[in-house]
Amino acid sequence: MNAARPVTVAILGATGRVGQELLKVLDQRDFPLKELRLLASARSKDNTIEYKGKAYPVQEPSAEAFKGVDIVLASAGQEISEKWTPIAVEQGACVIDNSNAYRMDPTVPLVVPEVNGEALKHHKGIIANPNCSTAQLVPPLKQLHELAGLKRVIVSTYQSVSGAGKEAMDELENQTRALVTGEDYPAQVFQRQIAFNLIPHIDKFLDNGYTKEEMKIVHETRKILSLPNLPITCTAVRVPVAISHSEAVTVDLERKVSCEQVREAFAESPIIEVWDNPEEGIYPTPLDAAGQDPVYIGRVRYDTSSENGINFWVVADNLRIGAALNAVRIAEYLVAHNLLRQTVAS
Repeated sequence: MNAARPVTVAILGATGRVGQELLKVLDQRDFPLKELRLLASARSKDNTIEYKGKAYPVQEPSAEAFKGVDIVLASAGQEISEKWTPIAVEQGACVIDNSNAYRMDPTVPLVVPEVNGEALKHHKGIIANPNCSTAQLVPPLKQLHELAGLKRVIVSTYQSVSGAGKEAMDELENQTRALVTGEDYPAQVFQRQIAFNLIPHIDKFLDNGYTKEEMKIVHETRKILSLPNLPITCTAVRVPVAISHSEAVTVDLERKVSCEQVREAFAESPIIEVWDNPEEGIYPTPLDAAGQDPVYIGRVRYDTSSENGINFWVVADNLRIGAALNAVRIAEYLVAHNLLRQTVAS
């Protein structure tokens, strides 16, 4: 990345799984850092974290800690974000928030840069990072909408346990090991046994029978695509996979297009890779996507129940495209387009 100038970045929630992934992505993309500040809760304040061969102390968040910061990458959860984001903004920072705190705030842009980067021009100091499942869904939907117009979207997600945090990953590993050796390991993080099982329940159930996770995907997709009336429905399922979310997507389009046109449209996106030759066993799986940057698409085919329908399969690393990578790409866009805040609080 060619930046206009090095910038000062703070990571809020630096000791968490996404915080660690943010550091990895900053390093891999050679983000132009002037200064790096690592912030976490009081229990981590005496720790140090190594970045590019240098040990950085972990600090507690405070107004002073945000002073002089250009960009805050926030990955500490909704409650922490709601507490510290306004303070960071008061100090002149742009906050890129990975929680659900600001996603549906009409004054806050919800952004996947390759889909709606233009929305960043209107930020007021806070930018929301979408839900991980939404982040990998909207790039192909944008391509299809430009190709033939979206009429309806049906999505079923198969979400890895990493989306529920480190304790969930540990539960899958420990429960699998216990069951293989004939031991008992009752569910603690999840509602049911996750090893060798599927759970059609992510987040709380709402009055309409859908879960909060399912409705996040509905509302966030509409906002990012600027299609507030898009008919879209979702079923979200937790699966016994460590990393990477998968989605089976059905779309009805305004006009009929060929599968080859669809593949070509997907391939035009800078963040999509098409792996689609089932006869040769070529299609993406969660293991293929883990640790990788692209949104992978395969199994493109006509919907046998709809004249203008297309089905396809989407896989991406949820810790990267759905969190750390997208946040850093937003930061890169802000720097490259001179969209950092001009007035810094004194």
